[in-house]
Amino acid sequence: MTTGPVTTGPEPTGSATLSTHVLDATAGRPAAGVAVRLERRGPDGWSPAGAGQTDADGRLRLGDGPGFEPGVYRITFGTGAYFEAHGTASFYPEVTVTFEVAGPGGHYHVPLLLSPFAYSTYRGS
Repeated sequence: MTTGPVTTGPEPTGSATLSTHVLDATAGRPAAGVAVRLERRGPDGWSPAGAGQTDADGRLRLGDGPGFEPGVYRITFGTGAYFEAHGTASFYPEVTVTFEVAGPGGHYHVPLLLSPFAYSTYRGS
């Protein structure tokens, strides 16, 4: 049997897309209503690239429009305000995740697993 190279389809083209999903580990449910701010690093510092609030399922798609070009971005989650609104003390007023969009195309998913005194993130799919 002869096998050739494995292909998964054409290389991604165009701009990348970005989403997030915030889960409240203490409550065991999505974190609805978390303010999210996206910024892109440029030669003169950080500039706004998007903003929004997580929906009832704790999700937010950022950057409606042409998408994201390669570069360094950061997402800041308003975690202190979220916990305050739920009557819970917390240690982190904000959580900032800095990441790099390495090339054109593809989807970047940055989830946040959250509790009042800890958080975790990873590159999702």
